[in-house]
Amino acid sequence: MPRALTAFSSLYFATLLMLLGSGLLSTYLGLTLAANGVSELWIGLLMTGYYGGLVMGASVGHRLIARVGHIRAFVAGAGLVTASVLCHALFENVIVWLGLRVLVGMAMMCQFMVLESWLNEQSESHQRGMVFASYMVVTYLGLVLGQVVFAIKPELSLDHLLYVAMCFSLCLVPVATTRQIHPAPLRPAPLKARLFLQRIPQALTTIGVAGLMMGAFYGMAPVYAKSVGLPTSEIGMFMAVTICAGLAAQWPAGWLSDRIDRSQLIQVSAMVLTAVSVVMAIGLMPAGGLIFMTAIFGLMVFTLYPMAVALANDHVEPDDRVPLSAMLLVTFGLGASVGPLVSSGLMKWLGPGMLYVFMAACSAILVFRVRSAAVTGDHLVESAPLQFMPAAGNLASSPLAAAIDPRVEESAVIEQMQDEVVVEESAAADSGLDADQDDHRPG
Repeated sequence: MPRALTAFSSLYFATLLMLLGSGLLSTYLGLTLAANGVSELWIGLLMTGYYGGLVMGASVGHRLIARVGHIRAFVAGAGLVTASVLCHALFENVIVWLGLRVLVGMAMMCQFMVLESWLNEQSESHQRGMVFASYMVVTYLGLVLGQVVFAIKPELSLDHLLYVAMCFSLCLVPVATTRQIHPAPLRPAPLKARLFLQRIPQALTTIGVAGLMMGAFYGMAPVYAKSVGLPTSEIGMFMAVTICAGLAAQWPAGWLSDRIDRSQLIQVSAMVLTAVSVVMAIGLMPAGGLIFMTAIFGLMVFTLYPMAVALANDHVEPDDRVPLSAMLLVTFGLGASVGPLVSSGLMKWLGPGMLYVFMAACSAILVFRVRSAAVTGDHLVESAPLQFMPAAGNLASSPLAAAIDPRVEESAVIEQMQDEVVVEESAAADSGLDADQDDHRPG
């Protein structure tokens, strides 16, 4: 197994650089705008633009990869992100920055899709669980390192933008120099919204709420931390501790999730989140207490998404799990787009503590909505293995994540995500045949 993971080291390194740059950029923009007195609404709107770009990029990325191939699509995405990051230094207009955040989101989703399809192509079925878990660990590590930069260099300056640009430039190197053969192009997975809304409403509710909370956290937590008096170096630590706690919680939550009813675990996590969020909203604690509370927050909030994914897979047949992945992506993305906007409005009108009032309200929805009694089990798939897949919970994956999941048969992925390619090739062949026949017909 270690040898198999070593074969993906170049892809993992590219992922690490991407997430380091992305995490650094998000926090830098939030802190810079707050320091310049820009309204919290604009800060939230910028994060909304980023997540909206990620969701839109899922469709754009599929078509770009199909048109020009994986390496060229990855290069295009990295080039667009690098140019967009540097444009932040050239323009101080917040509206321009909003457009740049949308572009960054779309380009990064394309890069995620290239990396994930590559991992899927080069890994054996029995390796995919470890491959996917390692991919998520690298994702977390990149996000954490992006926050650590502020502890090393707390003064906000254009140097941070240069670091981000360097990360996205350097992530090209391992992908461009890889000896691996790039995989076949894939097309967008179909959506079966009505089926999933009827089949897994509790799981979709959890995914949507997780999106609301994670979008609000990444977008507005640096602003909250600054408003309660933390210096820039400790704001980076505040963010890093939360993410590290989320990583540490993945495997214990997975162990429990495979032995205890998943809906019950989601409800208990939501109860703890509600209590912790209320305490943080009050805000009457020293910096050490705040760091401790955000660690508990991270333990709980980062496990909502993967537990909901596991709950959803328990009630969906294997043939529908690729469309399910696309549905979960859209649901999480919509929540992550709305979360920063709503929380920033509340913070502007009622104060910074409203960020965690918003978090408490979101988690309270799950306390009442996701209950064991509400999960009928009518559509429980008996053949579904009890398997919990760690996830970053920040949309750092695409619909192709389903292809890496060992619960999904490789043939199902190929049938559902390459049919369009086959149809187009068949149509092209038929067109060519008709043309040949026309050439040989008597005039």
